[in-house]
Amino acid sequence: MNHLPKAWGRPRDDVYGQYNSAYLPSSHHGPTTHTQSPIVTGTSVIAVKYSTGVVIAADNLASYGSLARFTDVHRLKPFNRKAIVGFGGDVSDMQYLTRLLKGLDTQENYADGDVAEVDSDGDEVEGEEKPHMSAKNLHAYLSKVLYKRRTDFNPLWNALLVAGLDEEDKPFLAFADLLGTTYSSPSLATGFGAHLAQPILRRVVPDEKASEKLSREDAVKAVRECMKVLFYRDARSMNEYSIAVVDREGMKLKESEKLEGQSWAFAEGIKGYGTQTV
Repeated sequence: MNHLPKAWGRPRDDVYGQYNSAYLPSSHHGPTTHTQSPIVTGTSVIAVKYSTGVVIAADNLASYGSLARFTDVHRLKPFNRKAIVGFGGDVSDMQYLTRLLKGLDTQENYADGDVAEVDSDGDEVEGEEKPHMSAKNLHAYLSKVLYKRRTDFNPLWNALLVAGLDEEDKPFLAFADLLGTTYSSPSLATGFGAHLAQPILRRVVPDEKASEKLSREDAVKAVRECMKVLFYRDARSMNEYSIAVVDREGMKLKESEKLEGQSWAFAEGIKGYGTQTV
C-alpha cells in the first residue's frame, strides 16, 4: 500500500485503476511544502539604546545545523542612515527580506519624482535633504510582512531587531519574529542572547530613563561584553562580529570586529565535561 503523503486521500490503484494526474501542473511533482526546519541559521542579535542613539551587534557565523560552516555572513543590514536591521534565524529568509528591503529603498528614493530646482540663470539649486524612512516605520512594514507570511502558513523563520531613529530623531529599538509578534524595550536580544546577554544589558539599562542617561561609550562597552559572553557560552557563535552605532550623526557599521581580552580561566572550575580528576 502506498503510504507516501502525495497518495493520501486518493482512491486505491488496485481497486479503481491508476490515478490520473494529467490535470496537475507539470511543475508540481508532489504536495506544496514550506520550510519547517531551517538548516543554515544565525544566532543572537543584541542591541541597546543610549541617550542619542542605538548600538546593535551580531556575529558573522552561519551554522549548517551544528556545523560552523559560513564565517563571513553579515547579519546587520543597513536600510538607510536612520535604520538598520539585525537578523537571527534562517539565512535564506534573511536574504529574501534583504532583497525586499532593497526594492523598498529603491521605491522610496524614486517614488517622489521631484525635479531639481533651478535659479534664474538655469543653474540647479541644492534643496533640502529628503526625509528618510524612520526605523519605526521600517519595523511596522517588516512586522506586517512577517505576519502576512505567518497567516499563509509559510512563515519567514527569522527574529529581527530594528534599530535606529524615529520621526523625531529619538532612539528606536523594536523586535519582530516569524509569528508577527512585536515589542519594544531599551535593550533587546534574540536567540541565546535573550537568556545570556539580556541580564547584563538590563543591569546597564533597566528602564527608559536609564537609557536616556547612558553614554555612547558605555553602551558600546556593554554590547562588546555581551558578545564575549555569548562566544563563551553559545556553541553557535564565533569571535568575529559586526557592530553598528546609529545616531543623529549617521550610521557607523564595522563588520569585522574581533573579541578582545578573552580569558578561559573560568573553565577550570566547570565540572561534568570529559574526564574528571577530583
